[in-house]
Amino acid sequence: MKPQRFALTPGEPAGIGPDLCLLLAAHRQPHPLIAITSRDLLLERATQLGVAVTLLAVDPDALPDQPADAGSLYVWDTPLGAPVQAGVLDRANAAFVLETLTRAGQGCLDGRFAGMITAPVHKGVINEAGIGFSGHTEFLAELTHTEQVVMMLATHGLRVALVTTHLPLRAVADAITEERLERVTRILHSDLKDKFGIARPRILVCGLNPHAGEGGHLGREEIEIIEPTLERLRSEGMDLRGPLPADTLFTPKYLEHCDAVLAMYHDQGLPVLKYKGFGAALNVTLGLPIIRTSVDHGTALDLAGTGKIDTGSLKVALDTAYQMAETRI
Repeated sequence: MKPQRFALTPGEPAGIGPDLCLLLAAHRQPHPLIAITSRDLLLERATQLGVAVTLLAVDPDALPDQPADAGSLYVWDTPLGAPVQAGVLDRANAAFVLETLTRAGQGCLDGRFAGMITAPVHKGVINEAGIGFSGHTEFLAELTHTEQVVMMLATHGLRVALVTTHLPLRAVADAITEERLERVTRILHSDLKDKFGIARPRILVCGLNPHAGEGGHLGREEIEIIEPTLERLRSEGMDLRGPLPADTLFTPKYLEHCDAVLAMYHDQGLPVLKYKGFGAALNVTLGLPIIRTSVDHGTALDLAGTGKIDTGSLKVALDTAYQMAETRI
């Protein structure tokens, strides 16, 4: 069986995404990996970093079937809107960033790529260019015509999915509805089976309130919303435990017997995961008809072009995308 191809988007051109691509090229990948970006950008950044790399132009209608050799990188050349200075944002390149994502996402839908791996974008500069953009997840959901997606971060020994993502804390409780919780739980359960090869996923579910509501004395969301939803899904055969107090759920006693944790909001689950695995963690978008993984960090504009970066998160994102694709075969 020939290797499956994967797309790599470097994200914000003034950030560390191009640097990550170039440093990654030092090692031969197990599958053909195509960077969708500007060839000129990579050449300029390679000179700045003092990195020796051979950039191999590809025809999008005749993509390579073999991995590039160490020291080489396949590039689907995508023109910039303006020259790039490392560390300096330019709204003129906002459309370029979205074009790289479109090429990668559409390539996954068309079957040219088995999955896509994304480096960080800068949401602010894209919005300043007059383009409504709230993030990779929402952009790819619209591109693939997906109504509901789920954000999951993972590192060695821990996966955390979120019922709500980027909401003000005062809005979280109102967003925890039976409908949303059921949709998110179903997507998490399905993708753990289909994309991670877990036959019977074991999922721990956090309560919303301290002590999971303390029997209703610290909030009634557990009693009125969370528990009835979980009980209904358990009746279908899902292995769901909770709602559990979040302050004790993230301990070996519970984690060694689960495949994923479902947290109610962003800062309930992600601080624990990032403490455990920052620099070796990744972001996975669940619910899409395609495989998409990403690094767990930002654009790091101050480090762009310095060579003082760690490729650990990107390597984990790549390895996970490869494994997910093999599971789906």
